[in-house]
Order: sequence, then structure tokens, then C-alpha cells
Amino acid sequence: MKGGDTVQIIKTAAALRRAGLSIDIKLCNEKNIDYRCYDLIHFFNIRHPADILLHIKKSNLPYVISTIYVDYANPVIQKTKGIRNHILNLFTSDAQEYIKTIGKAILQNEKIISRSYIWNGHKKSVRRVLKDAAGLLPNSENEYQRLLTSYGIEKKYRVIPNGADTDIFHCCREDIVNKDASMVLCVARIELRKNQINLIRALNDTSFQLYLIGDPAPNHKAYYNECKRISKSNVHFLEAVPQENLVQYYRKAKVHILPSWFETTGLSSLEALYCGCNVVVTKYGDTSDYFDPQYCFFCDPGSIDSIREAVVKASESETKINYIDAVRSKYNWQQAAEKTLMAYMQAIGNKQ
Repeated sequence: MKGGDTVQIIKTAAALRRAGLSIDIKLCNEKNIDYRCYDLIHFFNIRHPADILLHIKKSNLPYVISTIYVDYANPVIQKTKGIRNHILNLFTSDAQEYIKTIGKAILQNEKIISRSYIWNGHKKSVRRVLKDAAGLLPNSENEYQRLLTSYGIEKKYRVIPNGADTDIFHCCREDIVNKDASMVLCVARIELRKNQINLIRALNDTSFQLYLIGDPAPNHKAYYNECKRISKSNVHFLEAVPQENLVQYYRKAKVHILPSWFETTGLSSLEALYCGCNVVVTKYGDTSDYFDPQYCFFCDPGSIDSIREAVVKASESETKINYIDAVRSKYNWQQAAEKTLMAYMQAIGNKQ
């Protein structure tokens, strides 16, 4: 299920290759990996320790992990109707993740490759991955602090900010002048956490033309259908498109919004910003580590009025090209690769 973490993996690998490293991307269920070819393993997403533990054991290599940590039992996320059924809500976050992993193995035939996960459980497995890591690579300081609060494992870490491809996503002053103030984009996988349904409710039958670009998540088809059912004629659904094709939408629209119940970053918000959009982001998660409220617009995902008001302000406000340039120089994949490489060298040095 491709998402922001997929982009992070692919773009980080590409930037590291340009820096001269030999990088291979492997899926967790690939067999017969010759670990002797490698100095280090870089894992992504701490929420899936069952995909990680076996490779730690078999490789005996130092490893780092981009944690990309979202607590789906967070009270803010729990507010969404239907985001957890009533039975799951009775359990802790780690218990919920364990139940989901076992459920997918039984109902969807998703093999659990790390057998130890079954008897150790989710929390113990996450703690094991964190404890033995040569370094943690959260996308923000706030993410690391959330992880520390949840699992109590204090480790060496290096913040690796997410980025956007500045070769693809950029704009000039002419692009900004020609923006359509009535065009609002939301580029995201369609699922409960992204909160498209409240965005639709906020902009239905308004003067805005709302474009939702993204495919429904596999387990959120009912949510997608409900979004389409309630939408008025000014709401448009487009399938996910390659990054190169997104540029034409970003450059035309005045506003991009991610009114999610939680975001670690929101890569599409960075992409849109670099193309001259005024961006509206959720106030929940790690967005304040990336977006300056002096130039960007924050909304409460649970408030229809807050979402609508933020969009109106963004559409009426002047785009700050100097702010865009400052953010571009800080959050890009080259910067991410340079910091990642330093983490790699430290991890390998500690092992030797």
C-alpha cells in the first residue's frame, strides 16, 4: 500500500546513490537475501516489527530505523467515527496493532515472517527493535519524543527531516500570479486518518472547486464510497497520479489542504508548498516542526468551520515566495541523504 513512507524510501535511496553509495531496496518477505553483501540495513516504519525481527536475527548487521511513528490509538485519532471498531477500542495501541497483524495473517494470508512476534507480542517486539538499533531516524524531534513516551527506550537518534523533490516541485513568480484562488487540492490516499470526509463537508456547495487526488486505501472502500455519496458537484475525485503529473495541479491551485487527524509530515503539503500553494495542515501530529504558522494555515480536523475558515484564509492570502525558498533549502532529499549518511557512518563505526 504505497504512501508517504514509500516515497521516503525511494527518494532517500536515490539521493544516497547520487552520493556514491550502493543501495538495494528489499521487501520484508523477500527470501535468500545475501546479507554478506551489505554493511548496514535501514528499516522503515516501527509499527511493523514483525517485518523486521527476522532480518535482524539472520543478518547480524548493524541497523538503523526510520521510525515514521503514528500511534493509531491516540485519543485524537480515536475521535473519528469508525476509525476503530468498539472491540479494538477496548485495547491499548500495541494490543490493537497485534490484533490487526494476527488478523491480517488469518484473514488476508499476510505471512508473519518473524515467528518471535507471535509469542512476544507487539510492544515487546517494538522495544526489541528500538533497543538493538544502532540509531533511530525520526522525521522530527516531536516524533522522537512521542516514541520515547510510548516505549521508554532512550537511544541515539538523528532527526532526518522529510523532503520533496526540488527537481520536480518548484515554481516561479509567474506561476504564483496565475494561481486559481477557487481551486483547492487534497493529495492523499483516501482513508479515515486523512479526513477527506470533513473536508468535503466543509467545502460542499461553496465557490471552491475541491480536487481529491488519490486512491482509496484497501481497507477503506466503504469510507471512499461515503465520501463520494455526500459530495456535491464542486467536489472532484481523481485517481493517484505520478509525481511528475502532480505538478500541473499544484501549480494551478492556490490552496492545498491535509486536514488529517494526525500527520508526521504530510509530504504532499511540502510538494504543494514548493509549487507555490498556500498550505493548510492539521494541528495534530508533527506538522508544527515543519510549517510556520506565520506563513501556513492550521486547522482542527474535527471542526468543519475550522477547516472552511482555514481554506478561505489561505485562498485570500498572499503567497510568500521567500518562505517557500527558505523551506526548500531545508527540506529536500539531498539534505535528508546527507544526514542519513552521517547516521550510517556512525552506526557502522560503532559496530567496528
